[in-house]
Amino acid sequence: QVQLVESGGGLVQPGGSLRLSCAASGNSPSRYILGWYRQAPGKQRELVAGIFGSGLRTYGDSMKGRVTISRDNAENTVYLQMNSLKPEDTAAYYCNARRGNDEYWGQGTQVTVSS
Repeated sequence: QVQLVESGGGLVQPGGSLRLSCAASGNSPSRYILGWYRQAPGKQRELVAGIFGSGLRTYGDSMKGRVTISRDNAENTVYLQMNSLKPEDTAAYYCNARRGNDEYWGQGTQVTVSS
């Protein structure tokens, strides 16, 4: 079992930045691929970014070039730095841990981009 707790969401103006954090705990979270997904009302959940334990990163198309994912294996924390935010980035952002058939989700943190 892996538990994931997100933080850092909130209200930000267009063009602003936010950094999301996800603290992982439980059974060897450093062995999992950690990632961020988002889901806007009425839309499917989509990948924002993922990072392997080695540090290899992958990014979804929706925010590529505006986000950076990083992880601190010592602290079992994954971060998502989001820049140049747009109103269409408004969504619930979810932390994900995946290893083989094991997959866990956090509760989500809301990001609202509005003036």
